[in-house]
Amino acid sequence: MFSMKKTGTILCALTIGLSGVLAGCGSSGKEQSASTGSTSQPAASTASSGPVEIDFWYALGGVRGKTIEDMVKKFNETHKDIIVKPAYQGAYQENHSKVLASVAAGNNPDVTMVEIASIAAFADAKVLEDLTPYSQGDEKKYIPGLMKNSYWNDKLYAVPFNRSTPLLYINRDMLKEAGLDPNGPKTWDELVSFSQKLSKKEGDKITRYGFSTPVDIWFYEALVFQGGGNILSEDGKELTINNEAGKAPLELWSKMVKEGIMKNPPGENYNAWDVAEQDFLNQKVGMIFTSTGSLTELKKNAKFDMGAAFLPANKTFGTPTGGANLVMLAKSTDAEKKAAWEFMKWMTDTEQTVPWSIASGYMPVTTEAIDSAEMKAFYEKEPNFKVAVDQLQYGYPRPMAPGYKELQDVIQKELQRAMLGQATVDEAMQAATEKGSKLLKK
Repeated sequence: MFSMKKTGTILCALTIGLSGVLAGCGSSGKEQSASTGSTSQPAASTASSGPVEIDFWYALGGVRGKTIEDMVKKFNETHKDIIVKPAYQGAYQENHSKVLASVAAGNNPDVTMVEIASIAAFADAKVLEDLTPYSQGDEKKYIPGLMKNSYWNDKLYAVPFNRSTPLLYINRDMLKEAGLDPNGPKTWDELVSFSQKLSKKEGDKITRYGFSTPVDIWFYEALVFQGGGNILSEDGKELTINNEAGKAPLELWSKMVKEGIMKNPPGENYNAWDVAEQDFLNQKVGMIFTSTGSLTELKKNAKFDMGAAFLPANKTFGTPTGGANLVMLAKSTDAEKKAAWEFMKWMTDTEQTVPWSIASGYMPVTTEAIDSAEMKAFYEKEPNFKVAVDQLQYGYPRPMAPGYKELQDVIQKELQRAMLGQATVDEAMQAATEKGSKLLKK
């Protein structure tokens, strides 16, 4: 996600609120099709004037975007009754904003990518089509651990496509030189001790940090889960981070920054991710947190023995899943929806998810793919790519509540205030809780 690989990053940069945009959705340039919630297969269109054309908006640029374009081309060549028109719309936030605006204007795409923590917000706002009548049980092919962010109010609204977890990336050469386990730290205490031994100073200037991570909601979620905590209450109506589990990640990071063994990379959102990754490649830091989706690019550009490992454990291991799912827009016509489902199903079938995973670094999304001979051979050759799949046993869904899309921004700003010394950990958590409660009660 250097164009869009950061799967856990904040999504509240949407410049148009769901309620404000959708207020103008009464009329549409496309025929609106009613969603009945029936479990029978949707009726086929009676039109026979040629192939059905559907628009697909995606949010991955660069090499990954080119791979998506190639996949769409292959689909079109093998499905003569459907023409998919792909269009890159920018990173998740930009794509989300454009999708909402297009729904209001009546010229929405038929299929798009939505970051998993925003599925509930889009579904709750009636933007998405319930996929249950189309899937007919076919959703059972997907890895169960990736499906928890596909449902809202017991309805299937999304299928996994480019999915990830955060990983710990390590410079094995640097660790070996320092006499450390080249497989990396396994616990928070080891993360601190490894970082102390990897960090270097020349006078008062730090020339190398042991560790760096963007102060990002995705990584914060992981560390809260590792302490046995949750971000939201079970009913999704309360923020539950003003406690030991919620404060511990900030206390850990603040302590490491003050000691000079962790770099807090400057920049907003993706810029901070890019700084951390460039520092890692330039060997200015020995270890970083970043996405599974970075594996391919980091491996290609690293001039050292690069390894990937589980996020170090606190009370337990734990990681949120991340990335984006494919969704169908509710305001498309029946014919477009039928074609859209064929496309979504094909894009996430084993035959496509295996080469997509190998090319992109994202996880394959079907259980059959994990067990395939091709994937097993790839993992044997490139074991770093299997780490995210193995870590999924400790995976948690990202919080699912319509207000979480905006709430992420609130939490992240308070995390950053504490890291910059503008608030104590207690003050930041209290402020996040007070502001978050107001958002969740809307």
